[in-house]
Amino acid sequence: MKFDKNLTAIHAYLCADGYVIKNPKNQKHKYYRIGFRNTNLVLLEDFQKKFKRVFRVKPRLVEGQRCEIGSKEIYEKLTKEFGSFYSWEWKMPELDEKLSRIWLRTYFDCEGWVFCKTHQNRHIGVDCVNENGLNQVIKALNDIGIKTIKKFYKQRNIYRILIYGKNNLQKFKEEINFLHPEKNKKLKEVLSDFIVYSWVFPKEEGECKLFVYRLLKEKIRIKKPYFVRIISKERDNLEKLKYYLKKFYNIKCKVYKRVNGIGTTYYEIDINKKEEIEKLINYNIINKILVKKNGI
Repeated sequence: MKFDKNLTAIHAYLCADGYVIKNPKNQKHKYYRIGFRNTNLVLLEDFQKKFKRVFRVKPRLVEGQRCEIGSKEIYEKLTKEFGSFYSWEWKMPELDEKLSRIWLRTYFDCEGWVFCKTHQNRHIGVDCVNENGLNQVIKALNDIGIKTIKKFYKQRNIYRILIYGKNNLQKFKEEINFLHPEKNKKLKEVLSDFIVYSWVFPKEEGECKLFVYRLLKEKIRIKKPYFVRIISKERDNLEKLKYYLKKFYNIKCKVYKRVNGIGTTYYEIDINKKEEIEKLINYNIINKILVKKNGI
């Protein structure tokens, strides 16, 4: 069987949320089933359409559940050509650049997620029990120029890859993207969340003080006892805020340069003295009840 865009997508669907199975040897009733489980109708219809183009038969679609067909001939074709599609055993095939992107898109449509905690944690992730298969996915992403982080969760016996950083996520959108409508929309939200605006501090003192107050209420994060931080990708934002913290609230602080796990630079104000944090409480910038919950 020769890979084209249709067979490539079918292969990825079967590796991710699909099955190519037959009856156990000790069972009298014989069956051969090829199917794809998913709740998203767009993906189910895409699988059905592409399957018909490759095998000239239309699998039965049950909306919100699966798309399935029984066929010994197709079962034997698929297993002879590609081996097992079980969760621990599937393999990503060797494909050219164009088809590799189609395979990755289909796989992430099924298994991936998109997460956005505004200005803090924005990533694409995927979990898998099949380390060898996931390593092939990582290599294919790296070949495109998308960096990943791989983790292992011992309690669940599962591997995870994560894609962080605006450049990596933008490249994912341009080179792979999602057919899944909700994930496609979420990725757009994630990328728009990276837009950084310089903080424009008003010249009039009263307006500036109100602006700083609202900015602090929005940006402050309580991380642990006696530790409050404010983050920005622009150092100038924090240098100005540092000045106004001293002017309006008599709070002293420093601006630090930080680098996260994937090499992205950002800047941070740390406020970690009890007397300075009490000033934030007294000015109603930090909620006292919330502070107590964090042990301050």
